Amino acid sequence: MTKITTFLMFEGRAEEAINLYTSVFHNSELKQISRYGANEDGPEGSVMQAVFTLNGQEFMCIDSFVHHSFSFTPSISLFVTFDKESELDRVYSTLSEGGSILMPLDSYPFSKKFAWISDKFGVTWQLSLGQ
Repeated sequence: MTKITTFLMFEGRAEEAINLYTSVFHNSELKQISRYGANEDGPEGSVMQAVFTLNGQEFMCIDSFVHHSFSFTPSISLFVTFDKESELDRVYSTLSEGGSILMPLDSYPFSKKFAWISDKFGVTWQLSLGQ
């Protein structure tokens, strides 16, 4: 086995999600994107497949043109540990906008500052201030 990469499936909002995520986290970028063209299976211009990094960690995603009866679930989330409280606050503010709060930003026995949120795309994030 060479590596394991997190793969996210969106329904028509992959590029919007990539743009948000890469703007929020430092050392992040869109590495590669391929789009559906005219007369291909998906809507023209939508993301056939993309590779992006968040703080140097690689992710892949697609836009599914098929509507599914499922979406993202909080049972799997992206856990982010922050060195600076101000950075956690900034990311929390940006990613929670238009989403929902599963656990409010607060002090907990396991973290002096923590939040669990679902962003506007349904991807869940656990944000924790490091010790």
